[in-house]
Amino acid sequence: MNNLIKTTIMSLAVLATSCTPKDETPIIGKQHPKIENGRMTPEVLWSFGRIGGLQVSPDNSKILYSVSYYSIEENKSNSELFVMNSDGSDKKQITETATKEVAAKWMNDGKRIAFLSSEGGSMQLWIMNSDGSDRKQITTREGGITDFSFSPDETKLLFVADVKYGERTVDKYPDLPKSSGIVVHDLMYKHWDEWTQTVPHPFVADFKETKIENEKDILEGEPYESPMKPFGGIEQLAWSPVGKIIAYTCRKKTGMAYAISTNSDIYFYNLETGKTENKTEGMMGYDQNPVFSPDGKWLAWESQERDGCESDKIRLFIMNTETGEKTDLSANFDQNSEKLRWTSDSKSIYFVSCWHAMTQVYRADIADKLIVPVTTGVHDYEEVAPAGDKLIALKHSMSKPNEVYSVDPKTGKDTELSFENKEILDQLKMRKVEERWITTTDNKQMLTWVIYPPDFDSTKTYPTLLYCQGGPQSPVSQFWSYRWNFQIMASNDYIIVAPNRRGLPGFGNEWLEQISGDYGGQNMKDYLSAIDEVAKEPFVNKDKLGCVGASYGGFSVYWLAGHHEKRFKAFIAHDGMFNLPQQYLETEEMWFVNWDLGGAYWDKNNAIAQKSYANSPHLFVDKWDTPILVIHGEKDYRILASQGMAAFNAAVLRGVPAEMLIFPDENHWVLQPQNGILWQRTFFEWLDKWLK
Repeated sequence: MNNLIKTTIMSLAVLATSCTPKDETPIIGKQHPKIENGRMTPEVLWSFGRIGGLQVSPDNSKILYSVSYYSIEENKSNSELFVMNSDGSDKKQITETATKEVAAKWMNDGKRIAFLSSEGGSMQLWIMNSDGSDRKQITTREGGITDFSFSPDETKLLFVADVKYGERTVDKYPDLPKSSGIVVHDLMYKHWDEWTQTVPHPFVADFKETKIENEKDILEGEPYESPMKPFGGIEQLAWSPVGKIIAYTCRKKTGMAYAISTNSDIYFYNLETGKTENKTEGMMGYDQNPVFSPDGKWLAWESQERDGCESDKIRLFIMNTETGEKTDLSANFDQNSEKLRWTSDSKSIYFVSCWHAMTQVYRADIADKLIVPVTTGVHDYEEVAPAGDKLIALKHSMSKPNEVYSVDPKTGKDTELSFENKEILDQLKMRKVEERWITTTDNKQMLTWVIYPPDFDSTKTYPTLLYCQGGPQSPVSQFWSYRWNFQIMASNDYIIVAPNRRGLPGFGNEWLEQISGDYGGQNMKDYLSAIDEVAKEPFVNKDKLGCVGASYGGFSVYWLAGHHEKRFKAFIAHDGMFNLPQQYLETEEMWFVNWDLGGAYWDKNNAIAQKSYANSPHLFVDKWDTPILVIHGEKDYRILASQGMAAFNAAVLRGVPAEMLIFPDENHWVLQPQNGILWQRTFFEWLDKWLK
């Protein structure tokens, strides 16, 4: 479940109407909010430009990236493309349309840019000059394209598109074309937020400047995903430098076999012979995100060892493409290795890794199998790209959203280039984020972030929130969130206590793995150690403590509601697990509950499973005595809304003050602007009611 909160991944922002195209659809662009007293509000939070899609030109002279904006009024998003020199000069917005431009990539040695646009009604491939001129649509494919990559010589196009999966009701009964019923025969009939009726496939086609021809489905006739849902993209496929091999990631399983397994592999598809070869056969966990070295001698990829453990250590593996010999470069590196990027000389790999709740850039050298840190500081690097004698990277923190930076690979010194959100940030009072190390009940040291309100006065007392992290194996790093944003909580005059409790990466594998099979155990003691220690401060109002969290953090809230011994005066649980036996049968990715809960609740001889289910929050409702707000999305198929509804109903039936916020059209996150604003308003109204 930890992949749910990859920060990766969600671009959100807010309204502005720059001009009006012929159809009079407003262009959603950059907004310039007026900020009072330096305080963050939900509306200000949604006005930030969200940067992504970082691409360095082939000659390393220019940077291409996208910025996403959201409109509260229109309740939808838009994304535009920007180009600047690699030193940050001459920044230009090269698109300004009412439709999204995404997945942009350099072509023709940096003279042209290829991208996806929904201008024609569905996402199709377009090409334009690097200044945004001479814009042309290349494909008109039914159903559209979700991502793409050109071969090194740009004569072929690799793209991802959805294909039909399984038999539909109308296929079996053509006389019932309007029936909405879905007949189910196996597991994985739903995933993340959709009923499984399509799967993504990689296609390859000849590319001829203004059109594609002779497209071929590399997985034709196979009912498998590549890239893998729900979050996989073009990074799960790769061209060899000579363009004869396509490496792709695939878990060649369906139904129950898929639902219980994380065993994906890297396959080589030979364009000349049409043959496919499994290059990681026998490696049992996730093997994904292949990257060829520029000289073609090596393949690097992210690898996990154990089938069913989605939060296993992410290893940095390389393979000699001539001999097939595989090497774990991270064997002595007790951290994850992600977002791999080769140097131009094929001698080293840059990547990002979280250690002690801060994500830094690292370099792995092939010859001596040595991994060294490149950067330091209180921040998270999201991704990094070599660019000649420097690195280009995306970086954020708890006090600042993503911006583009240049990094000196020798010193680690970085320089901001994009300044997308400078105007907003200059008006805000971002408060100190303090690093504390707190002693746990088993005498270990736990890093805990403490975030203070603007205009903090140590002679006053403040209501204080314990933040419970989701995942459960996701770090409380220097992340910037558009929902669980610590600066907006602080702007509402709350102190936030955010511990890196047991079960989080970045503190070694022993710390990470302790949580599996121990829900309700040591990690809950860690939570209480953190809030109890900070509550000793004279500026913390011990009679006004709250506890909030989502996903596993929501489970934590439900569990603490029955065990907190009067510490807290208000709870908020979003998309949390409430009834663990029911969760075992409701979730779609069975490998998660099999690994983290230990297996089925009916297996009475399984001591780990029985311990897990004995700690189900629904068993302790008789001890609930504190006001609780429940939030859930009905399109959340990972933790069904019935979990939240049951928790709310239990609280009401117990006579505990309770409120529920249900989103019929949201999944495990809240992605629509007006729903996001409602979420924030409801969140703070509830806390203010009970803690102020």
